[in-house]
Amino acid sequence: MTPPPPARSLRSGLRALRPAAFGADPSGERLARIHRSPHFVRGAFRNPEETRTRPSGSARGFAKVYFDKEQRVLRAPRGPIPVHRDTAARLSRPPESGLRITWMGHSSVLAEIDGHRVLFDPVWGERCSPFAFAGPKRLHPLPLPLAALGEVDAVVISHDHYDHLDMPTIKALAGTDTVFAVPLGVGAHLERWGVRPDRLRELDWTESTRIGGLTLTATPARHFCGRGLRNRQHTLWASWVVEGDHHRAYHSGDTGYFEGFREIGAAHGPFDVTMIQIGAYSEFWMDIHMLPSQGVRAHLDLQGGRPHGVLLPIHWGTFNLAPHAWAEPGEWTADAAEEAAQPVALPRPGEPFEPAGDLPVDPWWRAVSPPVVRSWRGTGPAPARAARPEAPAPRLAGDTGASGTS
Repeated sequence: MTPPPPARSLRSGLRALRPAAFGADPSGERLARIHRSPHFVRGAFRNPEETRTRPSGSARGFAKVYFDKEQRVLRAPRGPIPVHRDTAARLSRPPESGLRITWMGHSSVLAEIDGHRVLFDPVWGERCSPFAFAGPKRLHPLPLPLAALGEVDAVVISHDHYDHLDMPTIKALAGTDTVFAVPLGVGAHLERWGVRPDRLRELDWTESTRIGGLTLTATPARHFCGRGLRNRQHTLWASWVVEGDHHRAYHSGDTGYFEGFREIGAAHGPFDVTMIQIGAYSEFWMDIHMLPSQGVRAHLDLQGGRPHGVLLPIHWGTFNLAPHAWAEPGEWTADAAEEAAQPVALPRPGEPFEPAGDLPVDPWWRAVSPPVVRSWRGTGPAPARAARPEAPAPRLAGDTGASGTS
């Protein structure tokens, strides 16, 4: 009788059978470093504030909202989304002010800052999913092919969910000379997909790295991680600060609202531009994604409580990931920014702009969307206004669960 294989060999075999898009689990020194992190508590990374990461409310309540016929019609554009067409020509010329931002859709942003180029959360795939045949599909074409971007000094990843970390895109970039800045543990995925370890900068919250003439700092966010059915919270999520010689930028990644925005602003701000998540929210997961009004509030916190710099709304318009109307994030962000007297850029996908110059402010989504309801229609709490609330100081607290990949 043949003896059973050793447990270690069995685990290795199972890992080999796992689809490549699931990535890889941290191991060795990478895992040891995770265990040394002050944010890794009782076997999991923890958020800076008490956070519920499982959907709240009943499954029946969520299904009623998500599959409502009227709402399903509103969750997609009723015509082709306008995409900027001369992106490549604009990017071939250096920015006059030294800072230019190009939103490629969802959370993918190219920042040209003080002579360097940083690409945040690049997703060039057709679906944000581990499978090519299923999962949320892109609602608009790519503004330009990945190769047409030209050289990129740094690729920054906020966390390992599929709509922020895309295997086909990373594999395409693995053959370039770019450096990848990622939160703790995420480097295991990239190594499996062909990125050399010497091109990885893996950071814990508040840690910084120097790439060319830029300083990149991983800062806290209120979210979670995971690419498979098993989610052990063994990779970190982060927002990011990029500081050049003359300009500063902030990318929120995915996050719920929390008081830590003030601390990030005090340590690194004010910013010339903030790229803030304002889409894929729901009353069923209020702790891990911000409403548009909360996104404006976060921007003000980052700027010391006063209108300063330019807010770029991200994490909307490209994929259908939540029950809200497709155009609602853009409309509500414009309303909240106007109420707060805050400059906001509202570019079409692929439309470059310089925060120091004329901003794109045309509500382009209205041409391809039914009118947006101006009041909160959910069953949970109404959106807060842009003014900053009084709230208790941040504290390290345990999460109450983890699931999902957005």
